[in-house]
Parts: sequence; C-alpha cells; structure tokens
Amino acid sequence: MTWRVAMCGIGTESSTFAEHRTTTADFTVWRGGELAARYPFLDDVDGVEFVPLMVARALPGGPVTAETYDALERELLDRLAAAGPFDAVYLDLHGAMHVEGRFDIEADLVAGVRSVVGETCLVAASMDLHGQVSRRFARLVDLPTAYRTAPHVDVEETRERACRLLARCLAEGISPVRAWVRVPLLLPGEKTSTRLEPALSLYARLGEIDRRPGVLDASTWVGYAWADEPRSSVAVLVSGTAEAAVREAAEALARAWWAARDGFAFCVPAGTPEWAVGQALHSPARPYFVSDSGDNPTAGGSGDATAMLSVLLATPELASGARTAVWASCVAPEAVAACVAAGEGADVDLRLSGERLRGTVTRLLAGDPVGGDLAVVRSGGVSAVLTSRRKPFHFVADLTALGLDPAAHDVTVVKIGYLEPDLYRAAAGSVLALTPGAVNQDLLGLVYHHLNRPIHPLDEGFSPDLTPELFRG
Repeated sequence: MTWRVAMCGIGTESSTFAEHRTTTADFTVWRGGELAARYPFLDDVDGVEFVPLMVARALPGGPVTAETYDALERELLDRLAAAGPFDAVYLDLHGAMHVEGRFDIEADLVAGVRSVVGETCLVAASMDLHGQVSRRFARLVDLPTAYRTAPHVDVEETRERACRLLARCLAEGISPVRAWVRVPLLLPGEKTSTRLEPALSLYARLGEIDRRPGVLDASTWVGYAWADEPRSSVAVLVSGTAEAAVREAAEALARAWWAARDGFAFCVPAGTPEWAVGQALHSPARPYFVSDSGDNPTAGGSGDATAMLSVLLATPELASGARTAVWASCVAPEAVAACVAAGEGADVDLRLSGERLRGTVTRLLAGDPVGGDLAVVRSGGVSAVLTSRRKPFHFVADLTALGLDPAAHDVTVVKIGYLEPDLYRAAAGSVLALTPGAVNQDLLGLVYHHLNRPIHPLDEGFSPDLTPELFRG
C-alpha cells in the first residue's frame, strides 16, 4: 500500500516589538514540483507518495498582516482540499509566527488543516527550535519535531526526521502519544547557542532519548522571547508509543532546563556598543566581528536601526579614517535610490532612520535576490551598507561582493546575534553589542502584556509545576 502525504506550511518568526509589518511581498512561495526540491530525501522513503502542495516562508520580521496570512492560509487549504484525500500531512513550519491581532497562529493553521483532512489524519511538523509549542498545538500535532542546533545546521535533517517518523507511523499503524511540558523560561536565542553549555548538553541528550523503547522523538523548543504571546516560553515534547516512557523523558528534560535556568549566557563577551567598538579597535585579531544584536533581521529586527552606525561615526579613529569599519546593514530604499542616481564616486548626503550619513558612494550592486539594489557609502573610515529590502549578511562573500573584506578592516559590524557558521569560522575575534531594537537582548527592559506569568527571569521566587500533560492520537 502507498500512503499519500500532503506537504505544506506557512512560516516566519515575528517580533511583536517590531514596527515592520510582514506582507505578501516578504514571502517566498513554493508550489508543486518546485517545492519538492526542498526535500531531496523524498524518493528514499518507501511506501509513501509525498504530494508537495505549497510552502510559504518569509525572513523574520514584524507581525504578519491579517490580509497576508488569510490569503496564504486560504490558498493552502484550497490546495489541500483539491488534491486530497490524504493519509497524513507534513507541515514545514517555523513556529514563531505572529499575525496582527491573533495569538498561537500555528495552532490555528493546524486546526484549519484538520478541518479539511479530518481529526484522525496523522499530522507531523518540523520546526525551528526558536518556535513556540502551546498546549493546543501539542494536542493537534501528532509528531512535532525541532532543530537541535543553534546556529541551525540540521534544517534538512530535521525535515527528513519528521517525514520518516510519519512514514513509520503510517506503516506500523502507530498513533503517537505526546508528553508536553511548558517550562516557564524566557530566553533570547543568543544565550542558547548549542556551541556551549548548558544548551550543548541539553540538546545532546535528545538523540539518546530517541533510542529508548517506547519513544519516537524528543524535542525541546527554546521559544521566541520577542513575541508578547501567552505561549512564549521553553517547551518540551516527547512523542512515542508508551505513555510511561514519554512522560518520564519529558519531565526529566523539563527539570534539566529549569535547573539550568541561571546558566545561560551570551556565547561571546557582550556590552555596550561603545565598549564593543573599543574592544575591536584595541584587539590585534583580524577579522574582528561585532554583532549589532538589537536589530538582527534574522531574529525579527526591522533592519533599519542606526544606533550602531551613530557610535561608529562618533568614534574619532573611525571618523578621521585612521581606522576602518564595515557596518552591514540598513534597509533604506530611498537612500539607495539616491545613491544609484548619484552613481559610484559621487558624494551624497543621506537621511537614514535616526542618523545623517554624509559620504561617498563606493559601490553599487543591482538586483540582489534578497536585498534588491545595494549601496556602500563611505564616511571617514566607516563603510555603511544600505539595502533596498531587508537582507541578512551571514557570509563573508556577502561582504566581499561589495568590495568589503573583513580581514582588511579593523572592525566588521553585522546585524546578527551569535555568528552564523561562515562568519564564525572566519572570525579571529568577536563580541556582541547590546544595541536597541525590536530584538533587544534586555528582556527585563521590554514591556510584556500577554505573557503567561510567572516566567523566569521576569519573575523570581516561584516553583513551576513541570508535570507533563499527555495527549493521545
């Protein structure tokens, strides 16, 4: 027998503190055959016909507009209904999407999917470990699983794990039981890199738990600290065939996270922007990277904050040109258009969000697939990268394509949290700047209205109930 499995999903990561709004223009949508290329393992899964329908993804940012989400959900459910019937559904999600005026939107999406395929249809999901797993989501999804690395180097592996688990459950007639625990911890991703403790050991435990009798998958979600939603927190979910096995594993994992709650720290030294620039200029290490963390576009920042640029321009050695710096980047479509009109070599006087930038256009690059038109403006020793659309700079090649070699500059500032693998390998030294923005690392300084309280570290002196809740079939 061949089982039919639908493949679909809508995903992004949404900071409720960001002014940016995520719209249709921000989403990339794969449909049908073009979607199948995201899953090279499909032909190796016996007994299953995977039917790629539609997956929509957007760069993390501000809340998704209701109109955008409604249109995407309507198309997904229409395609699901037209291509059915199905024996199971695989959902490719992020898990921390927020739609204006709505909470727990992924659970809403799963409920919509179940309204089409039925309550007994198996549903699996692969997710980012910075996603959110509410009680309702845990009840609706039979096999949720998440990345186990941060930075995320196991994305494809996690998608394959979810699909193979689904195929196994179909072949063996398994209706998984889930043990779910909400652990009331609010943690920024920059403090939970799996490169170091305690996250390293906490995530290393999961593979061993997977191999226990009665367990299918063990997953832990760090959650997403910049979403003011009731569900925001660490969550543990273990799925399997034996209630006792999944309950025991989930409770042990939850207690381990709670015991480690005060051990999470930034993966590199962190301090004020001024301190960070000073560290770079006084260090002989090159390349030297500084994370402009508060406006990181791949964590949900709007990408237009200029606090770090102001510090760079106010640093005497950089302002004079005696030392050099790269700052990447700022989304400023009007400023980029002015640079394009002026041309390379021209002097420009630009207004960015909160900062005046006067300098010379040193490089123009048209039609970047993510950032649109790009411009580099040099003021003194500071080369500022401007983009037409929000764009992360995760690779050295992103900078060298603009004539900016990090090894040839005294400091390279990138809007990022922990360094992604390519920058991490290149860095001879790095620190994290605690800059303002929609993904500000100072959680105690943010104003939350909807969190399920108490939660650490916003609240102290409480003992949570970490007893797992069971969901069946």
